[in-house]
Amino acid sequence: MTIIHTPEALREIYHGVSEAAVAKVTPVLTADYRLMIERSPFMALATVGPEGLDCSPRGDRGAVVRVEDARTVAIPDWQGNNRIDSLINIVRDPRVALMFLIPGSNTVMRINGRAVVSVDAGLLESFEMDGKHPRTVVLVTIDEVYFQCARALMRADLWNPERFVDPKSLPTPGELLQGAKADFDKESYDRQWPERAAKTMW
Repeated sequence: MTIIHTPEALREIYHGVSEAAVAKVTPVLTADYRLMIERSPFMALATVGPEGLDCSPRGDRGAVVRVEDARTVAIPDWQGNNRIDSLINIVRDPRVALMFLIPGSNTVMRINGRAVVSVDAGLLESFEMDGKHPRTVVLVTIDEVYFQCARALMRADLWNPERFVDPKSLPTPGELLQGAKADFDKESYDRQWPERAAKTMW
């Protein structure tokens, strides 16, 4: 097996960066970039810590982040499993990467920047949803923002309903848990999960 070990060796294979690939990167949200991000209800949040990397899905009713200004976005931390891997990473290493998906669009938005975790009371209250508030809000200062080439989503045909996978052909969450822990009660978990999730969305 031949392994690439240097940036120079890679550039010999991947040469000829287009003008658009460079020009699209900006240090602030342009009006169009802001519009794209505000239409995204889902993103992946990547963080880094001493134990390694973490990538966490984030979703919301409407925009998944709130644009505070041209260089800042806010992410409310709603109910989850309380592992808080992303938040623990951020308080030790502020570097983050965000990737936004917009249902129906093949254009993916990206933000790289630095984050802090806030418990400011006014900020938490400003995200009220169904009478509830996030326990923390992640504030991301943008270093660079750009859109991603659409080829990946086009190859995946991601939004084509005819390509959707039948959930019944996949393991249930309970089965996944039992695969990791043999004595886990998968039946009870799968039976109780829909009602538990419905009560803890926010």
